[in-house]
Amino acid sequence: MPEPREGPPYRMTEMIAAEPALAERLLRRLEADPAVAELAGAIQRAARADEPIRLTGCGTSEHAAQAIAVILGEALLRVDGHSRAGRQLTSEQAFEVVLEPQAAGLMVAVSHEGGTWATNRALDAARARGVRTALITAGRQSPGAAIADIVVATGEQDQSWCHTVGYLSPLVAAVVLAGRLTGRQIDPGAVTNALGRASGQEGREQAEQVATALKDVDRVIVLASGADRPAARELALKIEEAAHLPATARDVETLLHGHLPAADDGSGLVLILADRDHRSDRLDRARQALAAAGAIGVAAAAILAEEAVGALAPELTPAGRIVAPEMPTLPEAGAALLGTAIPLQILTERLARARGTNPDTLRRTDERYRNAAATYE
Repeated sequence: MPEPREGPPYRMTEMIAAEPALAERLLRRLEADPAVAELAGAIQRAARADEPIRLTGCGTSEHAAQAIAVILGEALLRVDGHSRAGRQLTSEQAFEVVLEPQAAGLMVAVSHEGGTWATNRALDAARARGVRTALITAGRQSPGAAIADIVVATGEQDQSWCHTVGYLSPLVAAVVLAGRLTGRQIDPGAVTNALGRASGQEGREQAEQVATALKDVDRVIVLASGADRPAARELALKIEEAAHLPATARDVETLLHGHLPAADDGSGLVLILADRDHRSDRLDRARQALAAAGAIGVAAAAILAEEAVGALAPELTPAGRIVAPEMPTLPEAGAALLGTAIPLQILTERLARARGTNPDTLRRTDERYRNAAATYE
């Protein structure tokens, strides 16, 4: 467990602040990494053979795997002859992969430290069936790295148990892989500048406003559609990990089909909308979902891409809004997911501050939670 601090800056605070420079280092390093070229080749071969490409992980790494599946799926759909493979590329929870391992194709696991029980069992199960395996992880000296055929090492280790670098780093790796698949060059400087804007003073102040508005709610609903859905799941997890506040991720459309009766004026809501693909349609439906939530007194906020801000009336988000960079030099999925990564993390950290919780320790300073963790692998 990280050594607990009495107050901010927490280790999570420092990790978030380091991410723009980290992303630039990682982009430049991975562009020249032979393991990235090897994994891109394995993805291309599986796609051309119409074989399954399966992403997996646990916790934050599961959400990173979901994000990678979206980013790589979009890339494959852009490459002639790969449209079927783009649709077949999937992401599944690691325990489910253990129980039903694939018999062909490629499995790509994400594990920040390479020691996650279910993820490593999934790698073992795939290799036992002759499936080629890859791992995206922080380092090469881990149990998971010893199992995988291909190891893409980001070289960047989280110092907080509320993982931030462990989410951003695999997304950066996915953007590099997608660039190799499509032949599209990535501009590290443009990505770094965008992430720097996201982590700047204005973004922190916006996050603090939202955190103040949501600190006393009973639960938080996180809404998203399209490529933003992995980010919504990650924000829901982060809020529970760091602020110890119940949170649930829902598709925008799903909220409107039976979930509203459980919400009331004690509930909070955060919409994430950065996906450029079909943005107008997504905004239309999000506008209706926010209006419905407002009618029952839900405190609604949003994380919005810069060009989406003006499309939603301010009264729909009385709890505030956080502006995410557009990142136009990247394809839609990568831009949305990288663009919202730091804003959702800063919101989490500020919500923990507002509620007086330590985001770094997963509540393990409390003996009950240490005992709970000791009951499972």
